[in-house]
Amino acid sequence: MQACNQELPQKTITRKSILKGIDRLVIKLGSNVLTKERHLNISAIRRIAMQVHQLTQKGIQIIIVSSGAMAAGMKKLDLKNRPTEIPLRQAIAAIGQAGLIQEYEKAFDFFDHKVAQILLTQQDLSNRKRYLNVRNTIRALLSWDVIPIVNENDTVAVEEIKFGDNDHLSAMIALLLNADLLINLTDISGLYDKDPRTETNAQLIPVVESYTKNLESYASNIPGALGTGGMLSKIKAAQKVSTAGIPMIIAKESENVLTHIMEGKNIGTFFVPRADKMKNRKCWIAFSKKTKGNVILDDGACNAILNNGKSLLPIGILSVKGKFNIGDSISLDNQSGHTIGIGLTNYTSDDVQKIMRKQTSEIENVLGERPYDEVVHRDNMVIRL
Repeated sequence: MQACNQELPQKTITRKSILKGIDRLVIKLGSNVLTKERHLNISAIRRIAMQVHQLTQKGIQIIIVSSGAMAAGMKKLDLKNRPTEIPLRQAIAAIGQAGLIQEYEKAFDFFDHKVAQILLTQQDLSNRKRYLNVRNTIRALLSWDVIPIVNENDTVAVEEIKFGDNDHLSAMIALLLNADLLINLTDISGLYDKDPRTETNAQLIPVVESYTKNLESYASNIPGALGTGGMLSKIKAAQKVSTAGIPMIIAKESENVLTHIMEGKNIGTFFVPRADKMKNRKCWIAFSKKTKGNVILDDGACNAILNNGKSLLPIGILSVKGKFNIGDSISLDNQSGHTIGIGLTNYTSDDVQKIMRKQTSEIENVLGERPYDEVVHRDNMVIRL
């Protein structure tokens, strides 16, 4: 999303240029890839395992973000529709997850690879300590040449701690581990301008250089079937990682698709990343923590933040929305409602309302103390463009 007409300088980034230096790869597998008729798609799992083995032989570390537990459980129970009741959905996921990880173990054991199951909720990544624990665990597994299989912990997740879909989760894992590439494998060959399953004149979009409303309109018309994420959730995931400097490719799962992608063949849709990678802590602030509120800034504050690298002072705040505490993530919005940044607040929403439009020197007179000059320090802020 653009704000105040600011754009980051870009250098030319192509598939060929990014594929020269892939050391760490995240692969997301959708429900439609992993399920077939009334059972898991064992052939697809074995194809993936073989290709992952080949890539690891080249020194590439690989993390798999796997959907399929809910769909696998529905197949086992011969359910036609996903139930709406949370306990039933959690039970179905528990049934499906057991069979899913067992098939991964079988497939990778053939190539003498061990796998590890990692089940996460949004809270595991929004809390800084748990976020670092997850990162350290996965790094340890990679150092032992173990393949991490990551999925949302559907058996305990409720709405407020859900990622929403595994497209979002795969983006979070790519950001968490500072991956060099995210490949999202699905049952469609990439992003089209129309649904290719129903429109014979649909055209594949091979490269996406910037996120636009047109992309949303294209993707909104291409829903998912078994999973929660359709094409729209995939391009939103691409927006997150590309903003942080990580490229993403959406492609159809097929024979040797990973091998062909890594050889540089023009398969699927390539999302061009920004030129410079965002630091890990900045990624956590920008994408892993849910925002608890908003502050509306005047033009002077927007200019100081966007163009002069400044922190947010109370004088530049016009209004406050939502309830938040010290250390929460808040959205920094301009007067048009566009988010120009995300940051960790030094003050509660109640205190910000008291000190907004005040000079820094007035904070102590209003609150009785002045623990910080800044409402959001530059070091705890990420610019959103």
